[in-house]
Amino acid sequence: MSEFAAAFDKASRLSASRATSTMPVVWKAKRLLNRGSERELREAIGMVNLLANELIRQRRKLGFSSNHDLLSRFMACVDDETYLRDIIISFMLAGRDTVASALTSFFLLLSRHPDVRSAIRDEIDRVVGCGAATAGYDRLRDLHYLHAAIYESMRLYPPVQFDSKFCLEDDVLPDGTFVSKGTRVTYHAYAMGRMEELWGSDCHEFRPQRWLTNGAFTPESPYKYPVFQGGLRVCLGKEMALMEMKTVIVVVVRRFDIHVVDDGSSLPPKFAPGLTASLEGGLPVRVQRRNTSLPTQQLGACSAQCSCIC
Repeated sequence: MSEFAAAFDKASRLSASRATSTMPVVWKAKRLLNRGSERELREAIGMVNLLANELIRQRRKLGFSSNHDLLSRFMACVDDETYLRDIIISFMLAGRDTVASALTSFFLLLSRHPDVRSAIRDEIDRVVGCGAATAGYDRLRDLHYLHAAIYESMRLYPPVQFDSKFCLEDDVLPDGTFVSKGTRVTYHAYAMGRMEELWGSDCHEFRPQRWLTNGAFTPESPYKYPVFQGGLRVCLGKEMALMEMKTVIVVVVRRFDIHVVDDGSSLPPKFAPGLTASLEGGLPVRVQRRNTSLPTQQLGACSAQCSCIC
């Protein structure tokens, strides 16, 4: 699986470099000749496909009819190896890197805003209970301030910073702009989250309160906040991703203080090229255990103070 992850990351990075190329004819020529970065991309994709197919083979060998995970459910009704392989890769692309990116940015902002961290802890203690070791689904849904903080974090640092669509037929946008068939239309969620005309004069500030109405989370239009896309192409894994992030945040925030090492708060983070927004070099942090009354067996194996790269 480490080979799979390395090949997957390499393929993502090289694929993203195509989108930023000022002269697409260059990478197309390299693809035709199987040279340079395009050769590396082809090899990385080959490794990803090979290991994805092996995962399917192993699942068939072990038996999948009695299992209820997503892959087993697909295998029970789809008898197309290529389609199943593409499903696995889609799960990885849509869920692995995006959730990791969102959590990294969230803890970066939380380190810079201790008032938000305190408010999240107060809400968790109030909703989940001070003595509870974990939070169930219903309790996670009731964490409105945490939900707002996650949305606000992704407004400033969306896991997918820009995306493109191609027009199938001649069309007209709501503002009257004509778009001809075959035109590539790109929207930039990272830039949209910093537009004063959309979010006001405090658009560069991290303010979870902007998402709350009388203490309850209030969503914005997906066309104003396209982090999860919208319409027919809205993210299918949206709710699962939010629950994953809430689960991790609740467990970590209640037990540990996360401090970014040498945090230059006035400087924006530097991103590495890729299909999802990942910080170049990772995020060096200092993790310090808090004094809590939670069961010690839930605290994990982390020492009282350690250095980690998220």
